[in-house]
Amino acid sequence: MEPIDVAIIGGGPAGLTAAGTLARQLHTAVVFDSGSYRNVKATQIHMVPTWENKDPKEFRATARGDILANYSTIQFSDTAVSKVEKQSDSQFVVWDGNGKEWHFRKLLLAVGSADTYPDIDGYDWLWTKKIFHCLFCHGYEDRGSSSSGVLAVFPVVIPALVIHMAENAAQLSDSVTLYTHGNNDLAAQLSTTGSSKFKVEPRPIKRLLNNAEGNSAIVEFEDGTKKEEKFLAHSPQTSVQGAFVSQLGLALTPMGDIVADAPMHQTSVRGVFAAGDCITPYKVTPGAISSGCNAAVAVSTQLQAEKHDQEPMF
Repeated sequence: MEPIDVAIIGGGPAGLTAAGTLARQLHTAVVFDSGSYRNVKATQIHMVPTWENKDPKEFRATARGDILANYSTIQFSDTAVSKVEKQSDSQFVVWDGNGKEWHFRKLLLAVGSADTYPDIDGYDWLWTKKIFHCLFCHGYEDRGSSSSGVLAVFPVVIPALVIHMAENAAQLSDSVTLYTHGNNDLAAQLSTTGSSKFKVEPRPIKRLLNNAEGNSAIVEFEDGTKKEEKFLAHSPQTSVQGAFVSQLGLALTPMGDIVADAPMHQTSVRGVFAAGDCITPYKVTPGAISSGCNAAVAVSTQLQAEKHDQEPMF
């Protein structure tokens, strides 16, 4: 069986952009889309020209429709991938969730990331509603509020990172409370910030709630007192979706993302490329689109060098 050029695992912005890019050089590819997206609770997309405030579901559906309508070399398979195996730099075997075996020349991982929430009651309920991981992606709609908060809990426990998030929040609200959830050492370090807009709250948090109108967050402490914030900022721990890191032996960054440096975005395993949220802590749609394009160009470059028996650039 003649191998297909590229397996693209992931049907989000990075994978879709990669597919459209590869099609422009007549490469064949299959996009495996499990339907699992980190932003599944999000209802609006931002910072993508012409898509402001629209539903991410509509973005994915339209992008897929455009690819299928204009390019005949791209297929979509709405199934997860259970296993991948490298046999050589230009031979990869992929098994999908239905047990079907596929053969490819290259592999492009656009699998996104999965979140591990802090052990605070109510966090998962408020996530994306009133807990925002990126105040460029969210928060603008709550601008001008009197008060917001930053959850200075793992992994946001480096003072410089806490202050960075607080500065973003301060652009949108009059004051910002830094909640250290019982971490008194961190509270002491943050107390020296010198900004009158930042207040440090060291008490342990019992739970997080919506207010009655559902338009702000309530922080309830172990002692029963409460503080209301228009929104809370926090980035939870993330990990690469799927078992592909261990199956392929991919190197990871200290933050747990796949090592795939720009502009080629090839991983530590030759012939395997990665793009989107799985390669960076800066997990936003425009970045995913950019890396999806770059990774696809690099895949194409490697495929064409091998096709014409040329010395590869990388």
